[in-house]
Formats: sequence, C-alpha cells, structure tokens
Amino acid sequence: MSSEILDVTAYMADLGRRARAASRRLAAASTASKNAALQAIAEDIQANRDALMQENRKDLETGAAKGLDSALLDRLELTPARIDSMLEGIAQIIALSDPIGEIFDMSYRPSGIQVGRMRVPLGVVGIIYESRPNVTADAAALCLKSGNATVLRGGSEAFHSNQALAASIQRGLERAGLPGDAVQVVATTDRAAVGAMITMPEAIDVIIPRGGKGLIERIANDARVPVIKHLDGICHVYIDDQADNGKAFDIAVNAKTQRYGTCNTMETLLVAEAIAEDILPMLAAAYAEHGVELRGCARCREILEECQEASEADWDTEYLGPILSIRVVRGLDEAIEHINRHSSGHTESIVTENYTRARRFLTEVDSSSVMVNASTRFADGFEYGLGAEIGISTDKFHARGPVGLEGLTSVKFIVLGDGHIRG
Repeated sequence: MSSEILDVTAYMADLGRRARAASRRLAAASTASKNAALQAIAEDIQANRDALMQENRKDLETGAAKGLDSALLDRLELTPARIDSMLEGIAQIIALSDPIGEIFDMSYRPSGIQVGRMRVPLGVVGIIYESRPNVTADAAALCLKSGNATVLRGGSEAFHSNQALAASIQRGLERAGLPGDAVQVVATTDRAAVGAMITMPEAIDVIIPRGGKGLIERIANDARVPVIKHLDGICHVYIDDQADNGKAFDIAVNAKTQRYGTCNTMETLLVAEAIAEDILPMLAAAYAEHGVELRGCARCREILEECQEASEADWDTEYLGPILSIRVVRGLDEAIEHINRHSSGHTESIVTENYTRARRFLTEVDSSSVMVNASTRFADGFEYGLGAEIGISTDKFHARGPVGLEGLTSVKFIVLGDGHIRG
C-alpha cells in the first residue's frame, strides 16, 4: 500500500473498527492457535529475510540522505544478527505460558460465594514507535500471544522495513486461520495518523508510545486513550568504594559502549570519592578507545584533564550517543540523592561488594529496574525472560519496567455461586 492516503481520518477509523472486531475473535482464540500463528510468522520472516534486508537498506539509504545521525541509523538497521534475535524473541514468546484465562486469588466469602480474578486481554493496543523495525515483530508477537489486537504505527524512517514485516505477519495469521486484522501496520507516513490513533477510545484501549521525549510528551498531553509511557532513559551506574575494581571496570564500560542508541545505556557514571583517583583514569582510557566524550564535575576534571565541564543540563540528558557525564560523590547517600533527583526512573545499577549498601540501593532508588553488580544494558524484556517487550514503562501504575505478556493484560473479578442470593 502507498504511504500516501488521501483521507487519513477515514482510513484510521476503518482500521480501528476492523481491529476492534478482530480483538473479539482473538480474545477467544486458543493458545494452540496463537502459537501456530506466531510460528507461521517466524517462518515467513525467515523465508523472506533477504527481501526484508533489501527493504531495510532502502530505509537506511533514505535516512542517510536525510542526514539521520549515526545513533538513529544504528537503531534503524536490521542486521542478520538482529533478525535472528527477532526470531528468537518470537520463539521465546511461543514457549511462554499463555496468561489469558488464568484464574487466581479464589476465596470463599462468608456468604458462601467464591470470588476470584481472571486475566483477560486489554483489547486493542495501539503502539506508536520510531526507528527500530524489530519493534514491529516484537509488538505483534506479544500482543498476539496476550490475546490483543494491535495497531502499529512505525516511524516514517522505517516505512519499507515495517511494511515488509507487516506482510510476513499477515501471511502468518492467514496460515493459522486467525483474522489478519488482528495486527495492522499503519500504511501511511502522514502524522495525522498519530493524532487519529490517540483520539479513538471507541477503537483503541491503550496507547504505548516508543520514541523521543517530544513524541511521548505530545501523546501523553493530547491522548484521549490511556497511555503507558516511557519518557526517556537517563540511566546511572554508581561505583561504590567497596566495589571490585574488575567488575566495576567491565560494567561501566559495557553499560556505556555496548550500544549507544538504546534507552538502557548508561548516561551518567557516579564514582565514590575514595576510589575515584584509582578507577577513573583506567575508565577514561577505555572510553577514549571507544571515542566517548567525557563531561564531568569539578572533582572529576581535577583527576581527568581531558574531561570537559558538565553543565547542570548534562545530568538530565539522554545522549543516545558516545557522550558520558561523570560525577564524583562522597558516598552512597549522595549517589542515591543524585539518582532520585536526575533519573528518568528507568534503570540504575550499583557496583559494590557490601551487602548492606546493595540492599539500601535496591530499597531506596526509585526506578523501574534497580541492579546490583550488573550492566544497565540488561534492562530488556528479552534479557528478563519476557520473550520480548512492547517497551519499558517508567510509569508507576498497571505496568512498570519492561512490558511483556502480563503487562498487556487486565483482570476481571469472577464470582461463583450456586443459587446464592444476598440477604
């Protein structure tokens, strides 16, 4: 389908109606049917991976011509390894237990009735995202397994990649006998499609945005549909003065340099004053090899001559590139205070061999993922065993952290009686 649609409002309304109808059929689908569809989708992606990479190259060439920076182009690229990871994510979702229909917390009430709860789909999930075409496959698979129809609106920079994946998804659904409208990828790059999606409560039950802070703030402000949001990923690693230097070095380098353009990449490194002179020069040398620009506090710049001065804005910036802010702190209390003031609530890690300090960090740091002696790069649905993720929620209600199958469900109360009446 062409990216040019004359009446976007009518197109989106029709798409929404079809998604709502498909959601009712999908909610009643068996686990076997959903797994068969997922398997068929994975097989189709595998069979057409060369064509998918060709379409992805079109997006990369267009993006480079438009001047997209290296971080965005990295997020956009579908390498063979990333396609393999996409397929592995679908395989993991197939292997996961189906949450739909689970009944739990059953109890007898004094009246004699039994009261419990049943896990059910949300209905229709709208997902608005940028750059990464693998989100198309991940989101479709998670929504399908959790019994939700989904409307996917990818960024214009990934249009060809997303449409190629949409074709594989449609063919897989048809092979398994499930409605093709259960997963619909918006076939227009017109931004009016986003405005329509977020104001269609009759068709869409929840919106999950993935992208830049501006996009997510706009959606949160304008939506008439509930939003599960992730604003940005200002992630911290704190190296305690009782850290193992080898662990600290490996974690601090990996958390920043393993990939730059991801929301779980470390953006601020905090180092205890007592060990700063020992570990910072080693880390600075490693960062220099990776071409990482360092911006530090006054004490950091006394230790590292090559370090630039960090502004107050640096502590609140998600760089998504080879830039790192560094602050030397007196100890754990100051590290926790800095994190809770400047963090976006995404992921924070402490490196320490002190059990008591580790427990304090876990308890007092208010983020969706808090780690001990591990790289922030593990904050990912795939790494957490969720199979894949729709996104990472920094909200505090319904779903928090990586949103997998359970995060895409709701519950309803069920009551079992045998002619009971209320006296």
